[in-house]
Amino acid sequence: MSFRILLISVLLASGLSTWGATKTNPVNSGHSLNSPEFTDAKTFGLSSGSSGIENAIALQKAIDKGGTVVVSQPGIYKIASTLYIGSNTSLIFGNGVSLKKVNEKGAFAQVIINKGALTKSYDEHISVEGLYVIVNGVDNCSDLVLGLRGVLGFSYVKDLKVKGLRCYDLTGCQYCLQVSRFEDVIIEDVIIKGQKDGIHFGPGKRFTIRDGVFQTFDDAIALNAQDYSTSNPELGWIEDGLIENCYDLNQDKTVGFFCRMLAGGWIDWEKGMKVQQSDAVVSNGRIYRVKMPPDGTLYESVTKPDFERGSKVLDGITWVMTQEQISYTAGVRNVTFRDIQLEKPRVPFCIQIDMGRYNRSYYYGAEVPVQENIFLDNIKVLYNEDIPLVQVSSPVNMITITNSRLKNKGVVFSGNEAFPEYLKENTVPDYYKTHINIHGCIFEQNNEMVLIENSAKGKEIELKTSSNTELGKDFIAKIINDGGNIRVESDLTGLKK
Repeated sequence: MSFRILLISVLLASGLSTWGATKTNPVNSGHSLNSPEFTDAKTFGLSSGSSGIENAIALQKAIDKGGTVVVSQPGIYKIASTLYIGSNTSLIFGNGVSLKKVNEKGAFAQVIINKGALTKSYDEHISVEGLYVIVNGVDNCSDLVLGLRGVLGFSYVKDLKVKGLRCYDLTGCQYCLQVSRFEDVIIEDVIIKGQKDGIHFGPGKRFTIRDGVFQTFDDAIALNAQDYSTSNPELGWIEDGLIENCYDLNQDKTVGFFCRMLAGGWIDWEKGMKVQQSDAVVSNGRIYRVKMPPDGTLYESVTKPDFERGSKVLDGITWVMTQEQISYTAGVRNVTFRDIQLEKPRVPFCIQIDMGRYNRSYYYGAEVPVQENIFLDNIKVLYNEDIPLVQVSSPVNMITITNSRLKNKGVVFSGNEAFPEYLKENTVPDYYKTHINIHGCIFEQNNEMVLIENSAKGKEIELKTSSNTELGKDFIAKIINDGGNIRVESDLTGLKK
């Protein structure tokens, strides 16, 4: 008997009739889908021929069993209401499976939300794999939790993994995937297209986004530690992240950025203070936010918000109790972007304080949020428009750019009306100083390139460049400075001594 025949005989005798099956495909793993290891949703009545209401009931019953839940049969499954997922649950969609939002009993926001998002209690060990979601024009910006508007929405979650997500028809209202108040999140192998944000983060720590393809009208990725009251369920720091091997594909029209990093600061409530839409205050050990029309109207607050949950109208102002985790600042720190290819002609990286009628992310007199340690590695600019790689209107301590292919324009700093004290002081606060390191990059710009442009009064910048290569014909680096102080150590033509 040959060795191969002997090996097959041993495997068959062991009951392993699916030799070569992989762990990631339970359909071919040799386990019955009705075994304790797996739950097949079709046994609860999930069917491509059923209504969205029937399918939502069936799939919810399967998810409530916990463990590993599989949708194995290819088909388009209508879903007419939100599915709630809890701890220790994996939801796996096989090839050819998609969930299609349908309006059979009213518009709804999330296709999937974690149960703890509604009670502000942490869910743990959740994974969603292989989901292809069809929005189908059915959206609702926030029908369950104010500010949580992702088609997939997670808040108060630890150890979350989303893999293989596909969505090609985002509307102008909902984000695709939103995660807030989190620890340890991995998002990989995603393709997201449409009108709104692709991936939108609120406060949390330790996250990875990798192998993503984006073609979005608004931000591809939003790291919004502070945001509109209708766009973030909570406020706080986003930290310790890696975003790698992502593509920002071209599109005819655009707003937003490849990645927005939004900071904010607020104060304790004071009688007589003037507030507007999205302002935050600390009161009685909680954070409250203003939810009013986004028209720039200022309202005088006389009555202190102190209720425990929900919303209440005080002095004609609608206040919402946002969270019980107190902080006075929010921002982004310790995030690395690596292997990013930029086709779409828009500002790729925005480090921002937001000041406008929709949102005033910094309240004058609050502690100043300093965003920290933004690292850009192997960034490839593929468009030709005169657009900066990085746009800064927030204090940030350091930006490092390495091993990247650069052209057009480098880093642009703009003044911000949130900090008028800069115009009055003789000394510059430490938080208004930024270190920029550019190392091992290839400069492809022909002729002149504005490497640093500053219009922030009193701004201090320390620029160091080294080991760079100039490929552009007659390349020369230039600095434009209006009202700041820029110190330079450079190996680039036009800047080196």
